[in-house]
Amino acid sequence: MQIGEIAAASGISRDTLRFYEKRGLLRARRASNGYRDYPPEAVEWLCYIRTAQALGFSLKEIEADLPLLAAPDAAAPQLRAALQTKLAEIDRRIDGLSALRGELQRRLDTPMAACPLQP
Repeated sequence: MQIGEIAAASGISRDTLRFYEKRGLLRARRASNGYRDYPPEAVEWLCYIRTAQALGFSLKEIEADLPLLAAPDAAAPQLRAALQTKLAEIDRRIDGLSALRGELQRRLDTPMAACPLQP
């Protein structure tokens, strides 16, 4: 598949595909005319990348787990562990944001004559 075909099939821009290729997330062969030639399974791979991003994984995290995502059925236990780790991270962030929200609300509830930024 040429870059335009894979862009249309995946809904991902050509620039993003080139960026993924530069980072090593996507591989293309070069045809004799110099055009990129992506294998058909690249569309499925791009879906994995997009799904992982939608679930809060950064490209750096996806790159680190690249071998896991290359064979997701065989790596299901490791992928489940990565999802559990991400869930725990999100729970910690939610707890931190809840505490921050409580502190902001407490400061807003102080009398308006007092500066809400006083320690």
